[in-house]
Amino acid sequence: MFATFKMVFVYLTLGGLAGLFGVPYSFVAGNVRLLYRVVMPIIRAGVRAAGIRVEVTGLENVPAGVSCIFLSNHVSNLDPPVLLPAIPGQTSVLLKKELMRIPILGTAMRLGKFIPVERGSQREAAKASVAAAAEALKSGLHILIFAEGTRSRDGRLAAFKRGPFYLAKETGAPVIPVAISGTQTMMRKGSAAIAPGVARIQMLPPIDPAAYETREELMAAVRAAIADALPEEMKPQAAT
Repeated sequence: MFATFKMVFVYLTLGGLAGLFGVPYSFVAGNVRLLYRVVMPIIRAGVRAAGIRVEVTGLENVPAGVSCIFLSNHVSNLDPPVLLPAIPGQTSVLLKKELMRIPILGTAMRLGKFIPVERGSQREAAKASVAAAAEALKSGLHILIFAEGTRSRDGRLAAFKRGPFYLAKETGAPVIPVAISGTQTMMRKGSAAIAPGVARIQMLPPIDPAAYETREELMAAVRAAIADALPEEMKPQAAT
């Protein structure tokens, strides 16, 4: 648990100071860019303090000056702090609505155009989330979505939600499949303990939504790309 304590200490001290001064400044300035640039190094510092080394490959696959939808697998609570600072530029995230209620952090996420999603939400709420994500893309932000909707129970790639692919087809934004591995052994589902290790992030070649007639075909292509990049023990179970 010492690694967990070190990460939390960094986030409470440095992150608290950044929020205390950065959130009011962002309100006055009318944008959150400076706060975002300050917070990303703090997130990296917390990850390093926990003994986690991050290896990123495939950054050359991210087109410069283009808002993209990053679709990643999800195996650990460590995935967001490991992955978000690795994405070039400023990124919005689709996340659980209850996270937006955290004092200071929730305000900062709203300023950063993070998009709350209700689990099991009604159709209208889901459409509102997609509309908010589309607006974020139009404003020049990237969007990060964990395509399975929740963490995998066993580390293997699970079924994808349809919403991200509706967003991709509606906006035409390039999809960057992301394969993340290593975090599943460093912080397991249901545990707060962190074990030091190496987190590997692979940014895969972009996929053009216009190249696929249906959301289902696009979803299959993205899932296949991520599955191919994952280590054998994380690939989806073969159908029997």
